Amino acid sequence: MEGVIIRELNQFHDERGWLTEVFRDDETDFRPAMSYVSMTKPGIARGPHEHIEQSDYFCFFGEFRLYLWDNRKGSPTYGEKMTFDTKGRPCTAIVPPRVVHAYKNIGSGDGLVFNLPDSLFRGKGKALPVDEVRYEEDPESPYKID
Repeated sequence: MEGVIIRELNQFHDERGWLTEVFRDDETDFRPAMSYVSMTKPGIARGPHEHIEQSDYFCFFGEFRLYLWDNRKGSPTYGEKMTFDTKGRPCTAIVPPRVVHAYKNIGSGDGLVFNLPDSLFRGKGKALPVDEVRYEEDPESPYKID
């Protein structure tokens, strides 16, 4: 899908466990403004929603299915749907504005998602409206999660 970047991450293992580099500014032009982590229980989905101006830089740890719908008029992939399964491997996904997105924990254990969006939630001092168009509760929404 135009503008979406998905990348598997390398894990470096030793007797203590593993380490993975989540973000390196020499590998992308993307610049985060903040970060957060969430835990998603098995079988639970988050989304679908889209942002008008914000891009998300997700990092998945666990077994997730990522759902993407291109809602950008003028995009060469406008109207296309894409799904991606992490298969338990650490992965990142950069999701540009106006790409509707959701993810679901398809594994048997809790999964972690780090996000490094390129704008602050509700702006400086949380004084602006939320930059989201939510579709979760809309029965007429064309954005459906299996």
